[in-house]
Amino acid sequence: MNARLAVFAIATALLSATLRAQTPATASARLVSASRINIPGEIDSSNPIVWDLVDGVRRMFVVTSWGGVPVRSSGPNLEGLQHGSPVAFASHPGHGVWMESIGKDAAGVWYGYYHHERPADACGRPDRQLPRLGSTRSSDHGQTWDDLGIVIDAPPGTDACDSANRFVLGGVGDVSVMLDADSQNLYLFFSQYSRDAVGQGVGVARLAWADRDAPAGKATIWNAGAWLPASGSADTGWTYPAGTPLVKASRPFHDRSSTNDVFWGASVHWNTYLEQYVMLLNRAKDDRFGQDGIYVSFSPTLDDPRRWTAPTKILNGGSWYPQVVGVEPGTGSDRLAGRRARFFMTGRSERMIEFEK
Repeated sequence: MNARLAVFAIATALLSATLRAQTPATASARLVSASRINIPGEIDSSNPIVWDLVDGVRRMFVVTSWGGVPVRSSGPNLEGLQHGSPVAFASHPGHGVWMESIGKDAAGVWYGYYHHERPADACGRPDRQLPRLGSTRSSDHGQTWDDLGIVIDAPPGTDACDSANRFVLGGVGDVSVMLDADSQNLYLFFSQYSRDAVGQGVGVARLAWADRDAPAGKATIWNAGAWLPASGSADTGWTYPAGTPLVKASRPFHDRSSTNDVFWGASVHWNTYLEQYVMLLNRAKDDRFGQDGIYVSFSPTLDDPRRWTAPTKILNGGSWYPQVVGVEPGTGSDRLAGRRARFFMTGRSERMIEFEK
């Protein structure tokens, strides 16, 4: 009997330890007032930040986008950024490009992930958009880019041509990328705007980092606990499955109602203080993407999207494209921050964000 009790106690302890390991440590965030910092230029998307060496000196670069035209600016730090000029494309995907997230490999090559807007001509409504996500590459600190093609698109037949939404009639967009700690997989957090309510909200895709130079058709989409591949071929075109949103839309887009309740526009970074990933989110309350507020979520890992905590509001209202930007010299960026960082919305910061655990 004592032996059985001992075995039971050991098994219980192991189970308890396993459950603790699977549960994110408690974390929270709060906003506090700070002096104003503006990223230079006109802005209508998230603003990827990259540190790179120029003539042996570490320099901060930021790519902003407005009207489908990305602009690269640079400086010694956030406070010293100087407005730059539009980037050049050795090959351009056409229509508008909003460069929203950038990763850099060990050789110093930049990989940009962009929101690509196509007019909704398929619906006979060119004043609305059917966005998709593409990838591009730069070997000169982001001044010139080679297009690598589309990496994620909405499933065919999911356009909402009769939608009252002010901006989109379907598609996917608004991407934030994070490379895992082992540099094996790139995770893409993106907004889904397809017709069906079950597919609306922030989805997650995974791309093997080894496929970064030829990504078309290689991303898998997280759906109901599995990573589903694209179908098709380079010749016939790729069809991507819909993703399971991290949070289900309670009042979806495209239902002919003026009220919505959908999370979108994720921005993800690794927090060195929390030792967790942090996601900021917009929450749309109407068909013009009016803001209910800004929300935060936490996860200890990237490979299981079910580990993200329920989003918690940190700001009522606010504006689009919230981002955390680390203030550590030479390393702090939109993808790496510590206990206290800058909180930006649409490229403007009047607050710090402080994390607790």
